[in-house]
Formats: sequence, C-alpha cells, structure tokens
Amino acid sequence: MEKTVCEAVVLSLMDYGEADRIGAFFTLEHGKLRGIARSARKSRRRFGGALELFARLKLELTLKEGLCPVGNAEILTIYPHIREGLERIAHAAYACELVDKMLPDALPNPRLFRLLVAYLERLDSSPAEPSDRCLFEVNLLNILGYRPPLEHCAGCGADIAQMPGRFTLANGALFCPACSRTTGGLTGETVAILRQSLKTGRFGVVRFTPPQIGEARTLLDQAIAQHITTELKSLAFLREVETPV
Repeated sequence: MEKTVCEAVVLSLMDYGEADRIGAFFTLEHGKLRGIARSARKSRRRFGGALELFARLKLELTLKEGLCPVGNAEILTIYPHIREGLERIAHAAYACELVDKMLPDALPNPRLFRLLVAYLERLDSSPAEPSDRCLFEVNLLNILGYRPPLEHCAGCGADIAQMPGRFTLANGALFCPACSRTTGGLTGETVAILRQSLKTGRFGVVRFTPPQIGEARTLLDQAIAQHITTELKSLAFLREVETPV
C-alpha cells in the first residue's frame, strides 16, 4: 500500500456506520477512487468541513484495492458561490454524478479533471446556463470516447454541417434526411455549434439558442443514456429547479 497526496474533487458522499464517511473522489493523479474517512463525522481536526459534495481538496490517502483510507483533507475551495443558489447546486451535483457514473475507477484522466474543474469554476462565478451544460456534456462524451459522430452522415458520408434539413439520431449515429425515413432531430446549425463546443475549453464562449438547446438535449441525453444503467438522482432535482429556456 502506498500513501499519496493528491488533488481531488468530491463526486459523492455517504455516511457509513456511526462516524465514518465513504466517498468517490476524482483525483488529478490517479483518476476516480473510492475512499473511506474514518471518524470523519467526529474529527474536526482532520477533516473539518472538507468532505462536502463537489469540494476541491488536497487529499492524503493510502492507495489500495477497494476503499482507500483517507488520512486527511485540506480544502482548496468549496466553491462557495455555487452553494448560494439551488440551480447552481443542481448543475454542480449533476456534473459530479455524471462523472462518477461514467468514469471507470482508477483510470487517470487529466483532461476530464480539468473540464470538471473549469465547469465548477464557471458555476461559482456565473449563473447556471443551459449552454454551459451542453458544452460540458459534449466535451465529457468526447473525452471518454462516447460522443456521437458529428462530422458526417452515417449513411452517405456527407458533411452534416453543410447540408440542409434535419438530422436524426439512431443507434448512436446521425443520418441526413436522404438516409433516414423519420422526421425531427437536429438542424445543421445545432450540429455546427456542438462541433464548435469541442474546439474550446472555455465556458461562456459558445452560446446555444433556445431551439438549439432543445435539439442538443435530445442528442446528448440519448448519448449519455447509452452508457449509464439508471437515471441520475441529481437529474430529477436539476429538472425541478432549472430555468426553462
């Protein structure tokens, strides 16, 4: 067993026994780890208020299979402004649960770590925006290798962004009007702004119109649902408090 100090974002927490807490921690150095903090609900000296959902910490833990013992936790930031509003809390909780459910354990992924931290920083400094959520989701899917192809029609190979009409999603792929008998789906403009979202890691730069938000949600929700087995608990809360577009 190896002791290490690493930077981490708290993805999930649960009480265990009379005083312990078990959490999922997305670390920059070691990927997602499951850890147990003994006496965390009693020891203010070792943990203080560090073990909070979506807090960014400096963690001291012991690497091992299963639950890693957490020795100490130092707060880097708890993103205090996120915690001032329900909508910001809902978006942050959703982002953390999404990463928790989709990221395999013990697989370092610095790009995804930076994306999650950038999104939390954005939520801490600005109101929650549907455009930012779409940018986070499409980049998360891209980093994990789960993104639906946005470049060409899966049927004829044509450049989607250059074609008129609406494109349909089937079996994780997009089809142009000539290759699909169904109606609805995404316009080329929505596909183009999703592609633009992949070219920047800066939130607030790409802005979706309300119709584009609706179309992008259809594609992103389907793509995410293919890789998780149960509905995210945070998603129901997010839908309750999210401002309609």
